[in-house]
Amino acid sequence: MIHDKREFGIGLVLLTGFFIVLFAIFSPVLEGGKNTIDYLDGVFNSISKNSAYYIPDLAEKAKQHEGKAVTLSIKAADDGQTERMNKLFTAAGASVVAEGGQLTVTGDMGQLLSGALADADLMFNNEGAKLTDKYGVEPKRALYDWHRALSTMGKELDKQSKFAESKTVRDVQTKGVEPAYNYFGIKAIPMSNMLWVVLASLVGYVVYTIWYGYAILFMFEGWGLKLEH
Repeated sequence: MIHDKREFGIGLVLLTGFFIVLFAIFSPVLEGGKNTIDYLDGVFNSISKNSAYYIPDLAEKAKQHEGKAVTLSIKAADDGQTERMNKLFTAAGASVVAEGGQLTVTGDMGQLLSGALADADLMFNNEGAKLTDKYGVEPKRALYDWHRALSTMGKELDKQSKFAESKTVRDVQTKGVEPAYNYFGIKAIPMSNMLWVVLASLVGYVVYTIWYGYAILFMFEGWGLKLEH
């Protein structure tokens, strides 16, 4: 039995409107068959990508290691990766001896890091086709191989007590190669260009949440359900 039909009716109207808007939010009504969630997801990914560009700073750190000769033992996952890593290191100016899945890499530390960052920069700027032309593989495959190579390089440098070089290698891996890989294909947009969209989405989220809360409140109170201490 409904206790207050007017209050229950207000809640029912609010709840109905809530689900109508929810249906609209998930409907593919935007350009390219996207819904509102897809659009906002793209906006926030683009904004976060713009704030994750550390490659210029990393390039300066890499220059500090130029002239430092290193010899590293790199373990590849399989023969295919051995061949691809050989191309990566050779393009970065190193000499490589490959035996099975093991590569012995000798070269300039700064040049090796600069080579990885140059490829990461191409990926970050969505110029993956240039990596394909350079290495003959999918661009993400090249960055994946760099990531594994840098991970092994860091461990090898630790064994040699070259901790400053190891730290720079890990920075290049986590702040250069990883963002370039993860954000490939996404356009970087400054926060200032999307400020009103961000504010509207945050305000809309708060209003929409309150809307649902009041709809349930009115319906339950109209139904005669109340919280009592």
